[in-house]
Amino acid sequence: MKATVLTAAIVLGAIFNNADAQVVKQRAQNQHHRIKQGVKSGELTKKETVNLAKDQKEIRNEVKDAKSDGVVTKDERKEIKQDQRQASRKIYRKKHNNRDRN
Repeated sequence: MKATVLTAAIVLGAIFNNADAQVVKQRAQNQHHRIKQGVKSGELTKKETVNLAKDQKEIRNEVKDAKSDGVVTKDERKEIKQDQRQASRKIYRKKHNNRDRN
């Protein structure tokens, strides 16, 4: 009985951990697409694009560092998600600040 419960807890933990990783990855892809679309439409200047790309690279490095020891802790995951939220807001602000490439 205890072995079954323990096995179920391990499986659920792995599923939720993997689901969290998918959310982070999908959000990064969405942000990359939003930046790319902003460049294509002319909503982002070259300097804004470089700045946003730098933010995305920092987040990728943060994820890489978190994974380096084999375990992404709850605090590391929280920090990554917070940085992604901030980056998302920054993308929105840069795209809607009435500056364009033209």
